[in-house]
Amino acid sequence: MKFRFLMENKTEKEGVVAEHGLSIYIEARGKKILFDAGATNLFAANAANLGVDLSAIDFAVVSHGHYDHTGGFPTFHQINPNAPIYIHRNALRVSYGTEGGSLESGGVLDKEPCSIAWTDKELKELANQLLFTDGPVEITEDIKVTGTVPYAEGFEPTDYFYCYDGDKLVPDDMSHEQCLVIREPEGLYIFSACSHRGVISALNACKSMFPGERVAVLVAGMHLYCATESDRRRVIREICSENMDCVMPVHCTGIDAICELKARLGDKCIVATAGYEYLV
Repeated sequence: MKFRFLMENKTEKEGVVAEHGLSIYIEARGKKILFDAGATNLFAANAANLGVDLSAIDFAVVSHGHYDHTGGFPTFHQINPNAPIYIHRNALRVSYGTEGGSLESGGVLDKEPCSIAWTDKELKELANQLLFTDGPVEITEDIKVTGTVPYAEGFEPTDYFYCYDGDKLVPDDMSHEQCLVIREPEGLYIFSACSHRGVISALNACKSMFPGERVAVLVAGMHLYCATESDRRRVIREICSENMDCVMPVHCTGIDAICELKARLGDKCIVATAGYEYLV
């Protein structure tokens, strides 16, 4: 197993740029995988500087339909027009985030959408590569995509998104968020980009696809920056109880949660940045 961050919010590596987004290149079980493609084409420039050949990718996975995970796919298409791209069937909806909580509690809708920003031309060009998911998908015996992540009771998400149903603004249930899970001899490697349905929900969904298997590594944006202190600590306790080999809190996790995970897990918590490589 080897994976490398082609894009993340921060970087420490010379010659690699960072942006608000996520993209991970993975080599596992004889496959070369792209998990998300950042917000722009910068992930491809990083890939070239890191010696990653995007034309050799076997397939890609779109974690969910937000711009900071999908903006680079038109560039990916130019480099690799044949690799299947697994994307949830609800990922193309136009959605908006909020500031200050839900609209019902006084939050304010963002002026600009946070959804996929492909032009009509780009979507048409990508159409033949898109494989739409809903429920779980088995790519190989050891590599699976969750499809819609079921909510874990008691670990509800703390962010709010909205989309239009006709002319009516309604909550976006984030049913288009999905995770990638890969089984290795030492356990499961779970990739969850933003965990908009809750990182514990993501963990449980991935574990259900390989019943009885331990989780070895969790790579996740956990979206805990807007959680209350009690909710954040409850989630962190649950993550630590899994006794994983490594936890990588990335992208949208939030600095408080990152620091708390590092304090509890020590060297088992890696704060990965763009250009970082994990190899076992």
